[in-house]
Amino acid sequence: MIHHTVTGPGDAPVLVLSNSLGSTLAMWDPQAAALAERFRLVRYDIRGHGASDTPPGPYSIDDVGADVVALLDELEVERAHFAGLSLGGMTGMWLAVNAPERISRLVALCTSAQVGPAQMWVDRAATVREQGTAAIAEAGVERWLTQGFRDAHPDVAQYLRDMIASVDDEGYANCCAVIEHLDLMPNLDGISVPTLVIAGAQDPATPPEHAERIVAGVPDARLEVLDPAAHLVNVEQPEAVTRLIVEHLEA
Repeated sequence: MIHHTVTGPGDAPVLVLSNSLGSTLAMWDPQAAALAERFRLVRYDIRGHGASDTPPGPYSIDDVGADVVALLDELEVERAHFAGLSLGGMTGMWLAVNAPERISRLVALCTSAQVGPAQMWVDRAATVREQGTAAIAEAGVERWLTQGFRDAHPDVAQYLRDMIASVDDEGYANCCAVIEHLDLMPNLDGISVPTLVIAGAQDPATPPEHAERIVAGVPDARLEVLDPAAHLVNVEQPEAVTRLIVEHLEA
């Protein structure tokens, strides 16, 4: 079962928001209210996260992509816009390649078509299985937010630490395998939907060069780099991200 929420006008274009590894659909709270004024907004927890089920793993990008197709089927949505951050962005690119008839426009934020090194994800999954997601929460927030933002907003930083620590250990570890084996680079030229890629200038997890490689591979894709921002660019630059999403989807 993929847990999801639906807000906004029932007759508006559908926009699906997809979260990062280690987060829940609440990651999108900074954008949700504004986007729900213009779109039928569908937020969901990636498998193994939040209130979604944790099926036996390991998982692949095919699995998390198929979850979205099944969710669209359940909601009787033929075609939707899609915006995803990190693992969510990887999911969006997979959908644009493998189910292009279901995706109208794509926004990929702070993501990569191939992250590497694979061993890093093997090691992180092992740590989580041995010590739990709480053991990686501090390091996760250090990647997610710049030092300046963490200092200025300690409450947000703590909220996100708690979010990471709340994720099911096995669900997180299984999703590490998605990124460990991910390689969408050979498929990028097959993406035909209008694509906007957003990067954070200080993102240590998927630096802007990852976004540049996506834009170089996807025909007519456009890049926006927001500064300052680390991995959760939508949290550090909420108004800018909302504006860019709306402009791209309504172009």
